[in-house]
Amino acid sequence: MRRSRARIVLFLLAVAAPLAAAAAFAAQDKPRARDLGVPFEGRPGPLNAITDVAGVEVGYTTLISGEGPLVVGKGPVRTGVTAVWPRGKDDAAPVFAGWFALNGDGELTGTTWVEDSGIMEGPFMITNTLSVGIVHHAVVRWGVRKSVDYRGDGYPPWLASLPVVGETWDGTLNDILGQHVTEEHTLAALASATGGKVVEGNVGGGTGMICHGFKGGTGTSSRRVSVAGTEYTVGVLVQCNYGSRRLLRVAGVPVGLEIPDLMPGTDGGAPGTDTSAWPPGLAREGRHGPPRDAASPTDELGSIIVLVATDAPLLSHQLKRVARRVSLGLARNGSVSGNGSGDIFMAISTANRHAANTRSGSANLEMLANEETGRFFAATVEGTEEAVINAMVAAETMTGADSVTVYALPHERLREILRRYNRLQE
Repeated sequence: MRRSRARIVLFLLAVAAPLAAAAAFAAQDKPRARDLGVPFEGRPGPLNAITDVAGVEVGYTTLISGEGPLVVGKGPVRTGVTAVWPRGKDDAAPVFAGWFALNGDGELTGTTWVEDSGIMEGPFMITNTLSVGIVHHAVVRWGVRKSVDYRGDGYPPWLASLPVVGETWDGTLNDILGQHVTEEHTLAALASATGGKVVEGNVGGGTGMICHGFKGGTGTSSRRVSVAGTEYTVGVLVQCNYGSRRLLRVAGVPVGLEIPDLMPGTDGGAPGTDTSAWPPGLAREGRHGPPRDAASPTDELGSIIVLVATDAPLLSHQLKRVARRVSLGLARNGSVSGNGSGDIFMAISTANRHAANTRSGSANLEMLANEETGRFFAATVEGTEEAVINAMVAAETMTGADSVTVYALPHERLREILRRYNRLQE
């Protein structure tokens, strides 16, 4: 890696570095799927993001450096960390939670305690497969530092000793074996988290990800749900790194079949690319990367981590049902959750703050009637579908390790395809 060409980009939302902040907010001005005329069902919140759920904050550290041949430990680097605080970084109160693994070839730490207690403590983190350990360590370190002066009874509220950390594999574009994510990068993502607009695409843990053979990454969406005159919000955030090109659907249209070219590789993405000639960078993929033949309908590898947040008073057993519905949103986009795919989802509720935080005695809480949960299931399906497409629309073409290029979903071709199928919303 030539130092003169190396660059490290840190997207730290609401940080002191003006240049980084300016770059982050400039990225928010990029078109989203709805801006291109992709029709979606449901009523989004004002930001159409997980941060429409009051209190939720999102932070990133994005690492991009080097180019050319892979040198383990040096680069090229295309990776990062995503941090989501359910109640904001200044509120340590836990949240009711439920989780679901559609296919378990992946990792989401802390879920054994979520399963037993129905509660998630601390932030929700996402990174690459080989950085789970350091991110887990850093979240504990954050809690230790915040608890140094704690003199209360029992467990320090900031010390989430069983952190929730998810992963997807970015070994096509990134020197994943080099384990470039550090404790400092994770702490920076935690500290930079903010509400408001959420940057999408090649950011945070999603920096080096691939989705349906196009550039993937981080995406978000939200839905408004009305129950007996009360307005609630469901927000979704995804880190998408899964899928077969042939199976890709956008608003029901077989976009993957309509765009057989622009496959990952080093040859310009010509139609009919012979994937057997792909460089070692793609053969490196292992369990969690995209398939060697990303056009294959049966060899779907990769992973996707999804967080669903709501301010509705859903309890853990109901949230587990919500988490299961993420599967249906992915199916709308063409996922079959193949054997090598790690598709793991968490759903949380920011309601019942004091009940979730009660340490002794009994707690009073509010619960939404089960008969009303169908509206939230639908919102989850719709929000998941849109969040994935938002990630792909925001993602930009990226060249990484061994000069492998993964192409962005071409906006104008997408619009033309939707128009031909009478699905473009103009």
